[in-house]
Amino acid sequence: PILYSYFRSSCSWRVRIALALKGISYDLVPVNLLKDGGQQFSAEFKAVNPMQQVPALKIDGITLSQSLAIIHYLEDTRPNPRLLPQDLKKRAQVRMIADHIVSGIQPLQNLSILKQMGEKKTEWAQNCIASGFQALEQILQHTAGRYSVGDEVSMADLCLVPQVANAERFKVDMRPYPTITRINKALLELEAFKVSHPSRQPDTPAELRA
Repeated sequence: PILYSYFRSSCSWRVRIALALKGISYDLVPVNLLKDGGQQFSAEFKAVNPMQQVPALKIDGITLSQSLAIIHYLEDTRPNPRLLPQDLKKRAQVRMIADHIVSGIQPLQNLSILKQMGEKKTEWAQNCIASGFQALEQILQHTAGRYSVGDEVSMADLCLVPQVANAERFKVDMRPYPTITRINKALLELEAFKVSHPSRQPDTPAELRA
């Protein structure tokens, strides 16, 4: 497998966690979203992903983009360990939390949006994340065990940790979200979350390395 990734991309990080959890080795091709006016806009990368976004994964003779589509494929083809619970109610909760982050929070504070916000970009990102986290905190109070849904790591957790990292980067006050904070801390102790961390990627700048 070949993963096109950017060290700081939260969408890429979700996929790196899934690959690490499932023990899938891969070659990494860095795509720097800031260099050369954005390497994702090159003709070469557009041929890989017409949406000109990371991540993209070449695997089993196909090329997939969109982090959740990639994770679902990995789950379907390499089901151990499971990232979707067998219990249908828990499975629905996992998908709900993942969608809440992937559709309802992250795109609103994505690089392409922030560029358009100019000087207000930090304030905009803080407001989008805080609004989403208020709802997420409430949801997790009903679903969480050790992790987002019960005591098993799930697709919801793969979305939560990178989003908390975004929140910290934009200096969002995390004190109102004790459940999110607790789950994030527990997940960051797991090896798959450590090795996939933005501070430990081949394309991480020296000053940001762990």
